[in-house]
Amino acid sequence: MPKVGIIYNDLKPVACKAAQDLQTQLTEKGWTVVLETGRGGLLGYSHPESPVCHTSIDHLIPANFDQDMAFAMVLGGDGTVLSAYRQLAPCGIPLLTINTGHMGFLTEVYLNQLSEVLDKVIAGEYQVEERTMLTVQLYREKTLLWEALSLNEMVIHREPLTSMCHFEIKIGRHAPVDIAADGLILSTPTGSTAYSLSAGGPVVTPDVPVLQLAPICPHSLASRSLVFSDKEAVSIFPATPNRMVLVVDGNGGCSVLPEDRIHVEKSRYAARFIRLEEPEFFRVLLEKLGWGLPHIAKPTSVELP
Repeated sequence: MPKVGIIYNDLKPVACKAAQDLQTQLTEKGWTVVLETGRGGLLGYSHPESPVCHTSIDHLIPANFDQDMAFAMVLGGDGTVLSAYRQLAPCGIPLLTINTGHMGFLTEVYLNQLSEVLDKVIAGEYQVEERTMLTVQLYREKTLLWEALSLNEMVIHREPLTSMCHFEIKIGRHAPVDIAADGLILSTPTGSTAYSLSAGGPVVTPDVPVLQLAPICPHSLASRSLVFSDKEAVSIFPATPNRMVLVVDGNGGCSVLPEDRIHVEKSRYAARFIRLEEPEFFRVLLEKLGWGLPHIAKPTSVELP
C-alpha cells in the first residue's frame, strides 16, 4: 500500500480536524497514513547551566517516516512548516505545505483549496522545488554542544540586559572580520524574506546559491549586509565577555559563552517543496509582502497618460 505522512499543528483545532479528515479520505483511497505533530521539530531552549540540550539532526525524523513514503503534508503556519522540515529533510520526503495560519509565506495552498489539489498530488502531478538549509553547530573547543537544521536563519544576539557585542567572523578562506552589533543574522535565500528583511537585508530569490550575513543594529556605517557563496562555511567567535543567545528559525536555541564557537554551513539536506505549478517567487512577494505595488493609488475614473 502507498504511504503518506501528515504533520499538523495540534494547538490549532482547525489543523487537527483537517488532519483527521485527510486521514479518513486517504485511507478510503487505499493509502497508509502516518500522523505526527510538529512538536517533534521544536528545538526548545537550553539553559546556561545545562547547554547540552538538543537532539541530533538525524534523530528528529518521526517514527515510520522513511524513504518509502511517497510524500507528506503539513497543516499549519510558517512555524509548523519550519518544524516539519527539520523533521523530514534528512529523509528527503517532499512536503505539500497547507496554510491554516496567517501569513503562510512558505505554504503552497490554503486549506479551502485542498480538496481540489489532493487528487493531483496523489497522481504525482507536481514538481519538487529544493531549497537550501543550514547546519548550525555550537562547539566548545572540539566538543559539539548543540546542532540544528535551519531553513530560514540562524541568529546570535545579546541578552536583554547586556551591552553591544563584538563578533569575530571568518567566512571560508577569507580573512576574519570584526563586527560590533546587537547581533548577527545568517540566512538562506528562503530566510531573506524573514528576519533578515526586517534588519535591512536584501531579498534573494530561492534559486540563487548564496548565503547572507546581516548585522543587527551595527555600530558602524561600514557594517552592511553581505551576500556570499553558499560553498563557504562560516565560523563565528564571540569577542565579548558577555553571554549571548543562539536562535534558529525563531524557534529555539542555546546560550553561547565567550569560549564557544558557532559553525554554520550549507546542509547536505534540502527542503523539498511540492509545487503544483511552476514556482513564481515574485507573485508570492506581491501577495504576501506587497512588493511591486504602485506607491500612489491611481483612481480608475481618471484616464492616465
